[in-house]
Amino acid sequence: MRRRLFSGIGIVALIVGFFWFINGHMLAQDGGEFTYAGDTDAPDFPAELDWINVSQPLTMADLEGKIVILDFWTYGCINCIHIIPDLKQLEIEFGNNLIVVGVHSAKFENEGDTNNIRNIVQRYGVEHPVLNDNGFVVWQTYGVQAWPTLVLIDPLGKIVGGRAGEGIYDVFQPILTTMVEEYGAANLLDDTPLPQLAPEAEVASPSALSYPGKVLADPTGNRLFIADTSHNRIVIADLDTFENVQVIGTGEAGFADGSYAEAMFNQPQGMAVDGDNLFVADTVNHAIRQINLAAQTVSTLTGTGKKASMYPPGAGNAPFTDLASPWDLVFHDAVLYIAMAGSHQLWRIDLATDRVEPHAGTGREGLTDGPLGEAELSQPSGITTDGTTLYFADSEDSGIRTASINPDGEVDTIVGTGLFDFGDVDGIGDQVRLEHALGVTIGPDGLLYVADTYNNKIKQIDPQTRESITFAGTGEPGLVDGPLLEAQFYEPGGIYYADGKLYVADTNNHAIRVIDFASETVSTVVFPDATALVNSAETGLDLDPNENPYALDDTVIQLDPQNVAPGQGELVFAIELPEGYKLNALAPFTAETVSTTTIEVPAESQDYRQILPELPVHLPVNFTEGSDVLSTDFTIYWCEAVNETLCFVDRVTIQVPVTVTSEATSSEVVMTYVLVPPTVSNGLK
Repeated sequence: MRRRLFSGIGIVALIVGFFWFINGHMLAQDGGEFTYAGDTDAPDFPAELDWINVSQPLTMADLEGKIVILDFWTYGCINCIHIIPDLKQLEIEFGNNLIVVGVHSAKFENEGDTNNIRNIVQRYGVEHPVLNDNGFVVWQTYGVQAWPTLVLIDPLGKIVGGRAGEGIYDVFQPILTTMVEEYGAANLLDDTPLPQLAPEAEVASPSALSYPGKVLADPTGNRLFIADTSHNRIVIADLDTFENVQVIGTGEAGFADGSYAEAMFNQPQGMAVDGDNLFVADTVNHAIRQINLAAQTVSTLTGTGKKASMYPPGAGNAPFTDLASPWDLVFHDAVLYIAMAGSHQLWRIDLATDRVEPHAGTGREGLTDGPLGEAELSQPSGITTDGTTLYFADSEDSGIRTASINPDGEVDTIVGTGLFDFGDVDGIGDQVRLEHALGVTIGPDGLLYVADTYNNKIKQIDPQTRESITFAGTGEPGLVDGPLLEAQFYEPGGIYYADGKLYVADTNNHAIRVIDFASETVSTVVFPDATALVNSAETGLDLDPNENPYALDDTVIQLDPQNVAPGQGELVFAIELPEGYKLNALAPFTAETVSTTTIEVPAESQDYRQILPELPVHLPVNFTEGSDVLSTDFTIYWCEAVNETLCFVDRVTIQVPVTVTSEATSSEVVMTYVLVPPTVSNGLK
């Protein structure tokens, strides 16, 4: 379960995934007693938040007569992804009697953008209403402390209770069955379709791909392999010309072996090749599939189709072992190594013995180095090797880490410092900040190239010096080709180096991009025979790689102008906490400031991160005569001083126009911001 680590005490109880219900029962109108009923009104949704999959915002009054499940999630959380199939099954079984409302409370800054949430909703086929709770207002109102958490509301709008963690189907199915029977008998259920429901049509892909997650280049066989993830298939094309396209899989989500035309996958991701054997991480099927490229057949190497019910999953014989969301693969010396995102581990399969077992990680989520069996990982989602060391992208701690191939070796960290330390900062070692990186590959001279997914960039990292630089991408989401630092990507998820080129699965652009080292340019793959990729119900669109249709909205507060004298001075962050509140001791106070032509901010102060800083914060700056606007991006985690389970996060950009003039007497630019806790009423405690 994804823990909200800055929530203070009370997390331990949530980790076990227990179920709690309000004990009081409620009498039906006919005098009967309901088995599951609440006595606290469910708080209404804030009016100003964005919605997805509805024609207009919902209110609790709209949901009267429905059983309601609120699903608190964030889209990079593997545990949240795990329960999507359970929710879909419940929606199918209980039809219009049940309404699931996804409450998306973002962990990462990039996850808080409505357009990005819309992409992930379409990617995973989520058709129920989704609310963007980026400010954690609904989260705080219901007293939620972990991702995922489900809250159950009865047809009279009363909170019945909630549950944190996975494994929800077996818990909720009998409860919902009882509620439908009892409330239905009391004529308190309304099984007519909710008129506001309007699942958004998938945005037409600019190519014949749909959210490709990973890519693999095979120069020896002149083959390019693409995990066409949301089309549930594997695509092969010639590496040099992108011709001779082949498709493996029906395109329907399923779990079936057989010929290319018969096989079925479910959201496939990483791949590895050994001669004419292609191995595929069939993520949502929790399986590793083996494709015989010569015979053109698909079989299952390991995985039963069921997610491992124990954490971490146990070792065993390959055909009979349950896995947990394998995300990426690398092959070396007759062993297949797996980035097992769902159990926060690396695994290995010995192809000579069919033995499948953990290689690194305890199964507990965290960032702890040490011996392979004692280290803690955080949703590893990309993996590569130089034959001695495994390099992996540990997405939830935004880290790039190593694990020895030698079973007696250790796990070490190149960059990454914690589950809530993320951003877009180049530098060396612990200075570096990535954001939910999903892919890593080894390039020339042993340098690593990273798909820094939520930063929409490709980073270059020297594993020896631990230096990270931006190699390609502006950071803005878009589909733009050209020089490396002018090109744009949109949440790239996979990356692979071969023969002087990087191949990038540019996931939200539905495209494969090519970075040519010689020309230092980015281009977009266009398939000459793309009709082979288009289903009969689809139409292909031409790529327009020089327009940026994407835009991120910023929350900006502009202060009144300030005048300061030239010379040495200070930048003051005057953040005010209300009485009875304090900064969170488990997450850093961060402030990112960029120098202007008139205000020089020292490099060491531009990315200020400190746990429990003394407020106000004073940073030295140098003022030069002129006028400019100074801007600082803040992320502030704070809690009630006594009830530490009630915590908040504020993300805000503060701007202040500054005039530097010899007539001024002040030497300080002061950024003032007063934190205001959300109104919390009728919540679950």
